Amino acid sequence: MPESRADICLHAESVDELHISNTGEQASCALLLSEQGSTNRNQSNKIKPSTLPYMKVVARVAEKTALDPALLHAVIQVESGHNTQALSRRGAQGLMQLMPATAKEMGVVDAHDPEQNILAGARYFHRLQQQFKGDIALALAAYNAGPGAVSRYHNRIPPYAETQAYVPKVLQAYQSISSTY
Repeated sequence: MPESRADICLHAESVDELHISNTGEQASCALLLSEQGSTNRNQSNKIKPSTLPYMKVVARVAEKTALDPALLHAVIQVESGHNTQALSRRGAQGLMQLMPATAKEMGVVDAHDPEQNILAGARYFHRLQQQFKGDIALALAAYNAGPGAVSRYHNRIPPYAETQAYVPKVLQAYQSISSTY
């Protein structure tokens, strides 16, 4: 018998128009929540905190910045896939994909050093979370598109396809990782 699933996808037509569907047929559909079913096969796919890279660094940084370590792991997973040498086409570097100006502002000497990169990214994210009054989705949108973009769109997630897909992707990873802590 085939496995039953109940996935929920988001598709943003504009800043004010969001479509929710149980099918991912739209090219710009960003998966928000995925039900894994109840087969034993899916139990082995759960993320175990002990298998996440940079556990000790993330734990230290999370404590210093008062952020949930699962959230930091989710951002790292989505931003760089845990690749310390990651470099985006726009110049973002390292695990948390710091832009050079942000890295400099945060005192980073080597953006590919896991400790420096995670600490700077976490401090920056913490600042964004404070700026957007604790709203994690807006802080994530600002981390991706810049705080000015979120402000320009009246404290809403900007209508950029990348940002519209990024926020639910990180939130889904966060949900998955935090459920195992």
